Amino acid sequence: MRHPEGLPAPLRALDRTLVMGILNVTPDSFSDGGLWSDADRAIARGLGLRQEGADVVDVGGESTRPGADRVPVSEELDRVLPVVTGLVAAHVPVSIDTMRAEVAAACVDAGACLVNDVSGGGADPEMGPWVASSTVPYVVMHWRGPSRVMSQLATYDDVVGEVSAELRARVDALASLGVDPGRLILDPGLGFAKESDHNWQLLGRLDALQDLGFPLLIGASRKRFLGDLLADDSGPRPLDARDAAGDAVSALAAAAGAWAVRVHEVAASRDAVAVGRAWRAASGESA
Repeated sequence: MRHPEGLPAPLRALDRTLVMGILNVTPDSFSDGGLWSDADRAIARGLGLRQEGADVVDVGGESTRPGADRVPVSEELDRVLPVVTGLVAAHVPVSIDTMRAEVAAACVDAGACLVNDVSGGGADPEMGPWVASSTVPYVVMHWRGPSRVMSQLATYDDVVGEVSAELRARVDALASLGVDPGRLILDPGLGFAKESDHNWQLLGRLDALQDLGFPLLIGASRKRFLGDLLADDSGPRPLDARDAAGDAVSALAAAAGAWAVRVHEVAASRDAVAVGRAWRAASGESA
């Protein structure tokens, strides 16, 4: 397992796909908005995710669901900082899910060990220079534009080739600012400016994304393309009934050698990752 540089030693010691537990401290996230918007409840939830087996708890204070509007930076900081601080005090590895350099910097100062930016540095011109000055790993997700317009940007002739090329361009842009490529993690951005078929094509060609030479983070949990796949006469499968399908994606991603999976429910995902790891080992691939 190739880990990004700057990852804490206990996480670097793991030789399997990591499990990142999602903790949205927002009122409007697509799956769990409002459930953990109180800091004390959010910290308790983060501790629970860690107990269930999360290697990292990913704290986000701004919804990126389709159509979502931005929140003021002060509001995002008010949401995430108490939670990051509380979890770090309890020795929980924390990543901060943000598109803002100011929020990333404050949370890393508070002890967050990873920055997960769904815009890959595209939303805030200060993010790249800040990442260059930091030492933590940084997730570069494939992103074509803000949540309020991303559904209009889901047009591809060759989704695997175009996503790969656009991720490579983001890596090059960050490197030109002085970012150490060894600290980068790539995320194909499932559900972001993607129709259902686009997501499946990307998952079916993780090898092409891995050819870029970076660890891969896969975030499929509860997303619309799973609901569409499992739809019946009443419509798409409800959000909280998509976890088994998400676990199947986690197993397959681990079997393909993904660095981490990002999930809402951790315990079953840990089992899925164990299955994927065993499958990969049996096929003669390294963990």
